[in-house]
Amino acid sequence: MAGAAVALLVVLNNRLWPLARHVITIAHEGGHALAAVGSGRRVGGIRLHSDTSGVTVSAGRPTGPGVVITVAAGYITPSILGLGGAALLAANQVSLLLRLSVALLLGVLVAIRNAFGVLSIALSAVTVIAVSMLAPSPYQEVFAAFVTWFLLIGGVRPIVEVQRTRRRGAPTSDPDQLARLTGVPGVVWVAFFALVSVFCLAVSVEWLLR
Repeated sequence: MAGAAVALLVVLNNRLWPLARHVITIAHEGGHALAAVGSGRRVGGIRLHSDTSGVTVSAGRPTGPGVVITVAAGYITPSILGLGGAALLAANQVSLLLRLSVALLLGVLVAIRNAFGVLSIALSAVTVIAVSMLAPSPYQEVFAAFVTWFLLIGGVRPIVEVQRTRRRGAPTSDPDQLARLTGVPGVVWVAFFALVSVFCLAVSVEWLLR
């Protein structure tokens, strides 16, 4: 519960959130890249910016299922990763969770194309490696729980934020890109993202707090 409480505090705190949100952006853009590869597209690169925004460039057909899957993956990836982390925590696989976290970060690093992105990934990876190698097991468990809860809870806030941004006019947002690609209104895509995130959070709560 301590990990969940601290994660909630970070997500809700408007001073801490802008810094912590970089982790969510890494997961978001990594989700775009993984979905692009999985759907047969070519990843041109990922850029992470100091304002917590990011962009993933992929090449392939400009329409069709591949590009829809690629664009749709971003907002749901943090929650899905959190769900995976919850499954590992429930199985007492803390070391495996930390090793997989490092592997995923290094996988994203290969696709990074700007200096801030390299720095962001490197700091994240070094932090996880340091905890894995230097921290006693109880502290590793606390850290892993915090990261898992942060992905689950932190994955929800950007969905709320993108809907607010859309109301002010944001034609390049993922939901609006999906609306143009599919003809399905952007608000429906936002609802889909929210449904997936809440589902992942609810299942994780059941696994971790039972």
